[in-house]
Amino acid sequence: MARRPAFAKAFMGRWRIVEMDTWDNDYLDLVEPAFIHFGAEDGAFVFGAVKGWLDVRYGARNGSACVEFSWEGFNDADPASGRGWAALGTAGRLVGDLFIHNSDCSGFVAERE
Repeated sequence: MARRPAFAKAFMGRWRIVEMDTWDNDYLDLVEPAFIHFGAEDGAFVFGAVKGWLDVRYGARNGSACVEFSWEGFNDADPASGRGWAALGTAGRLVGDLFIHNSDCSGFVAERE
């Protein structure tokens, strides 16, 4: 197991996804309230009919602390995978991008639950 940087704790926990660039807010909570969760090395997310399990890495992007992840899961009933990243933005919000392999991508904003 790789050693985690001290700042990783700032990302760990459950975050409520409150906004995405590609999908409207009604879609976000279609199945259950949209969220993303980061653990020490794993995590999960749900929005709309998309659900994924994360493989998490903590590091830096453009000189700022970030979390990067790959994921596997489902888009509706179809197997799906992708990648993403997030950084701490203003007012303690999490901002990032989530990519669905060979499909959509979207920026997102999340607030700590």
